[in-house]
Amino acid sequence: QVQLVESGGGLVQAGGSLRLSCAASGRTFSSYAMGWFRQAPGKEREFVAAISRPGIATYYADSVKGRFTITRDNGQNMVYLQMDSLKPEDTAVYYCAGDPAMTARKMGVSSRMDSWGKGTLVTVSS
Repeated sequence: QVQLVESGGGLVQAGGSLRLSCAASGRTFSSYAMGWFRQAPGKEREFVAAISRPGIATYYADSVKGRFTITRDNGQNMVYLQMDSLKPEDTAVYYCAGDPAMTARKMGVSSRMDSWGKGTLVTVSS
């Protein structure tokens, strides 16, 4: 397992941008497919974005396509989520997650991951 710590959340106005960061510990980070999930108040946790181990293939929920971008830096053990054109409905706690057996593609249908961060809150005001 790897330890994951998210940062970068905060309060922004609709139309604004935020960049979330996920710092991972452990020498096996590059073997983990990584993703971002979120949980809005009163709702279930949902998939947001995922990235393959080499960082070439990316996958997004339909609700964030064209607005969010996931990237990773295996040399620095970091995963990022650039969020642009934020909407009030993007308000949620965002979680970084990874799994050495899960593929990035499958993260869109399964949220059972080997490692989870504690989350960072993103609040978008109208």
